[in-house]
Amino acid sequence: MAMAAEGAASEPELVSIPATPHGLSTPEGAATPTGAGGGGGGRSKGSGTPGRRVVEGLRGYLEDVGHLTRLDPRDAWLPVTESRGGNARYAAFHSLNAGLGFQALLLPLAFPDLGWSWGIISLTIAYFWQLYTLWILVKLHEAVPGRRYNRYVELAQAAFGEKMGMWLALFPTIYLSAGTATALILVGGETMKLFFQIVCGPLCSPNPITTVEWYLVFTSLAVILSQLPNLNSIAGLSLIGGATAIMYCTMSWVLSVSQPRPPTVSYDPVTSNSFGLSLFSILNALGIIAFAFRGHNLALEIQVPPGGMLAALYAFHSHDISQGVLATTCLLVVLNCLSSFQIYSMPVFDSFEAYYTGRTNRPCSAWVRSGFRVFYGFLSLFISVALPFLSSLAGLLGGLTLPVTFAYPCFMWICVKKPERFSFSWYLNWGLGLLGTAFSLAFSLGGVWSIVNNGMKLKFFKPN
Repeated sequence: MAMAAEGAASEPELVSIPATPHGLSTPEGAATPTGAGGGGGGRSKGSGTPGRRVVEGLRGYLEDVGHLTRLDPRDAWLPVTESRGGNARYAAFHSLNAGLGFQALLLPLAFPDLGWSWGIISLTIAYFWQLYTLWILVKLHEAVPGRRYNRYVELAQAAFGEKMGMWLALFPTIYLSAGTATALILVGGETMKLFFQIVCGPLCSPNPITTVEWYLVFTSLAVILSQLPNLNSIAGLSLIGGATAIMYCTMSWVLSVSQPRPPTVSYDPVTSNSFGLSLFSILNALGIIAFAFRGHNLALEIQVPPGGMLAALYAFHSHDISQGVLATTCLLVVLNCLSSFQIYSMPVFDSFEAYYTGRTNRPCSAWVRSGFRVFYGFLSLFISVALPFLSSLAGLLGGLTLPVTFAYPCFMWICVKKPERFSFSWYLNWGLGLLGTAFSLAFSLGGVWSIVNNGMKLKFFKPN
């Protein structure tokens, strides 16, 4: 009995395979024995032994929780679930690194169309909205007895059904991970080039490194860092990524505010004589705010964004701010992009290895795992260089993937938790889910309008 109790107490951590456990109880006649001289119906002294206390405590816990969750052996082979040594600090580092990045530098692009008042209101609403959907995903992590959902697609399948969940969630999540990794290569490479120009200055060689070559340098560094095996092993990188994002965002707005406004810059909202143009400009501005909050909703930017806080800082204040400060800001952006590349690419690495282990029924060797990550890194580089015209589809694809953060979690809560009809939770989640879906359709229409209005030039291997 003591050995069984110790084995139960040392059982591995909870994971993701549902189980219907056999009833756990103590043998008959040993549950509450009545001793001859025990003084009434009280328990014998044996019931106070450490082994008995462990069994009774475990039985009470199982009665309260109502389920067991068994280990799936293949989960221990995959990078997302391989290490079970995570904690709240690691979760905070990953959330900060994924949620705050270079996309925050694009927020000023939304304010010319919205104005200060509506821009701040929209920013605040979007922040609390995505914070609520993040809370929903945390609560649904182990919402079903006997099951732990470690991946977004798994939760979508549990909520919407196997086929529907796969159709709704697989493309957006894979697209956003791969698309964001590609955007990070572009932004990181461009920023490395800018950093080199600031530091080197007139001493640079007459034949400087081209932009594509800087993309290659950044990709090589990212691939080297991607050899860290699993999600917990990149917690330190996520801490660096979150800290650098906070630092360069703060430096950007503080330096801009501390300097006098250039005479050619106006803070008045942009006006247009065309109602259609104004409407789609506002939708685009709202899309920038929505995408900037969560990296998972960042649309694929095959070309480096044509504006933003960092570009404005260099363009308007490069002469009245020390070169050391500008170089430091660029270096922080590069470090953040290298760190963010790892957290955004981890779901793709997990998918590669899940397919491999499913076919071979054995874990990936170090060489196979390394090969997958090298292949993915340079595939992202190839896409960014070979297909620059995909930037014209950014608005459309961004609108199609918006529900991953702002709508699907609300519908998942309704399907899994089943709140009482017409209750506050029922109204709140239906309202936010439908509103997120409406925004998705509106942003997608804005993307289509942008393609029709501006055209799409099909050019290959000619990045700017």
